[in-house]
Amino acid sequence: MSRISVGGVIATLSYLQAVVMGLLQGVTELFPVSSLGHSVLVPALLGWNNLVSSQSQAQSFFLTFLVALHVGTAVGLIVYYRQTWWRLLSGTWQQLVRARSDGWGRLVHLDDEGLAPEYRLFALLVLATIPVGLAGLLLEKPLRELFAKPLAAAIFLTLNGVILFAAETLKRRRGRRTRSVRLGNLSPRQAMTIGFAQVFALLAGISRAGITMAAGLARGLDHEDAANFSFLLATPVILLAGLYKLPGLLGHLGNGVRTQAFVGAIVAMISAYLAVSFLTKWFRSHNLRPFATYSVVVGLILVVRFF
Repeated sequence: MSRISVGGVIATLSYLQAVVMGLLQGVTELFPVSSLGHSVLVPALLGWNNLVSSQSQAQSFFLTFLVALHVGTAVGLIVYYRQTWWRLLSGTWQQLVRARSDGWGRLVHLDDEGLAPEYRLFALLVLATIPVGLAGLLLEKPLRELFAKPLAAAIFLTLNGVILFAAETLKRRRGRRTRSVRLGNLSPRQAMTIGFAQVFALLAGISRAGITMAAGLARGLDHEDAANFSFLLATPVILLAGLYKLPGLLGHLGNGVRTQAFVGAIVAMISAYLAVSFLTKWFRSHNLRPFATYSVVVGLILVVRFF
């Protein structure tokens, strides 16, 4: 375990902690139970006070360490969806080449049936990323300092379960009257609504995957398409957020934790790949209720524990 003073704070992080947190990040980022909430709650439960006390500080070696875990998670997602991203990028490039003769203005009319479906889905993902990108730049720090506490995370984890239950109830009721929307005919407005839902995942305890899947179900997607759109949408957000803050890991905040961060990132990458492999199959025939039950039950227990 390394012990280095960072701005008067002792940075201590063992390899066991790195592995546990990497596994936790890779799994809970994709399972709809909140990785941010678990990164607050699990260290508190295990008595890892060195990590707990670091989380709400303006300059935190633990938050810098989490950056590496997010990059590892994003790489795991990219590897799993590598063929999908290749098709999206290739289709987008071909559409851009055609736009030189067809006119650039056509690219913004995403309801145009003549657009390549790969370009259209890529454009929808870009649109849906904008709200959380702006909100993250403006709100991530104040929300972390205000709500990155075990009790707050437990309350929001419980709320996460309520949201998932509500989404399933709404889906069941609407399913009797309306046809499911497919990714191929998802409207820009629907994509933006799903993307905006990610903003709530800035609160520790609210799951990014859960809130975007819930929004997708509310907009008419089935569970499989809602999951795939959620995971594709999460990839650039997680990767860009990690890369944006990666210089902190290379600077003084990374002193004493860089090797542990690398180990944790590898674990996060592998566990994220396995998690998305499992979940894409799960949501072909199952729903969010088991994760909603977990969130409510565990959340309420932890509310009592940390009250």
